[in-house]
Amino acid sequence: MQVHILPALQDNYMYLIVDEATKEAAIVDPVAPETVVDAVKKHGVKLTMVLTTHHHWDHAGGNESIVKKVAGLEVCGGDDRMGALTRKVGHGDELKIGQLNIRCLFTPCHTSGHICYFVESPGDDPAVFTGDTLFVAGCGRFFEGSPDQMYKGLVETLGKLPDQTRVFCGHEYTVGNLKFARHVEPNNIDIEEKMSWAQNKRTKMEPTVPSTIGEEKRINPFMRVHESTVQQHAGQNEAIATMGFIRREKDSFKA
Repeated sequence: MQVHILPALQDNYMYLIVDEATKEAAIVDPVAPETVVDAVKKHGVKLTMVLTTHHHWDHAGGNESIVKKVAGLEVCGGDDRMGALTRKVGHGDELKIGQLNIRCLFTPCHTSGHICYFVESPGDDPAVFTGDTLFVAGCGRFFEGSPDQMYKGLVETLGKLPDQTRVFCGHEYTVGNLKFARHVEPNNIDIEEKMSWAQNKRTKMEPTVPSTIGEEKRINPFMRVHESTVQQHAGQNEAIATMGFIRREKDSFKA
């Protein structure tokens, strides 16, 4: 499996997922269709599938255009509000790109139809494409859901994936997220080290993706709501209440 990171708009990421054995490919959230078509030509692959994480325009807004540019595309997603949808998927549904296995993970909260895509390939570390549910050191706003739903999505669904799973998220928000993570856990050495690394990457205008599920469990306060340090910061003694508190705090946080 190869994953090509394709920046779009101000801070979005699209991802071209390629099965090296067959040169079949899928694109995650193709909001800039011309960029996608150029990448398909550059890498000499056959684009067969669109994996849409959620209906927001900066993720799904290119669907109707790309199906006009590339014939025969299957457009997958978990929400009827997406344009050009040909296959509505739900939790546990399985897809294939060449020899790659894709499992759909339903993670409602940021939107009510949000899907993450877990991709496995023999001989490679798995990857998960998390849209706006899980960011490096952060999570999406609770636009259409509750702390309980985000807890289930982050801790019970994504958190149960293998620790070596690479995390490819929808936006370049890492440095800002780490500033908040450091506010929540000022003594967390892993956060400090990640901050130095991320700031160096951004100085060179390089992406800070992917991280891994294992790393997120060490640096991401929203995946650490069981930890006493995070609960103490929130003044809570329970994980879901802690999730709600730190999301509300993050919504108005100024670094």
